[in-house]
Amino acid sequence: MSQSIQEQTLALAGIFQAAALVQQLAHQGQCSNSTFEACVRSLFATNPDSTLAVYGELKDLREGLNALAGVLGEQSKQQDMEILRYSLNLIQLEAKLNKRNDMLDVISGRIGQARHTANHFGYGHRNLTSNLASIYTDTISTFKLRIQVTGDPNQLRVEENAAKVRALLLAGIRSAVLWRQTGGRRWHLIFNRKKVIATARELAEKANESVYH
Repeated sequence: MSQSIQEQTLALAGIFQAAALVQQLAHQGQCSNSTFEACVRSLFATNPDSTLAVYGELKDLREGLNALAGVLGEQSKQQDMEILRYSLNLIQLEAKLNKRNDMLDVISGRIGQARHTANHFGYGHRNLTSNLASIYTDTISTFKLRIQVTGDPNQLRVEENAAKVRALLLAGIRSAVLWRQTGGRRWHLIFNRKKVIATARELAEKANESVYH
């Protein structure tokens, strides 16, 4: 497994993890708290020692690695198509954001301010979630390309769910930045697909082992 493919796969798993949790919240109104916190935590990892350090340990990316391998490998279920659509949209939005230094400055400044809330209350607290959601609304949401989240309207009407969805989309953009920084490109998803799936499966196996040991 080459180092660059491994780094890219970890970052890609971060995107797919955020997308998978958005999909779960939109349909069921809930998702794993620990996985949600791993996504949120990635927003505050500004000087990581490694790609994995952005998320914590390999087990913190387990859901994303499984989603990445499953969605790229099959794309047969409705939920797979939704996760893929969200992931590709996040990559597209990050490419637009990358050209907007003014917006990047606003986002990094406001994430810096939110760090105090994260340190005080923890990554899963609703104060932090609504804070991150408002950053997404004020910045990324202003682009013409909007991510249409589909699911159960009753779940999406719940304010806390809607805030979690926006916070996760912001975390997905963070992973898309990381993916680009590790050399990830959209055409890799087509031409390197088999390599990415194999790497994701291998890493997912290691992640599963670390959870059950």
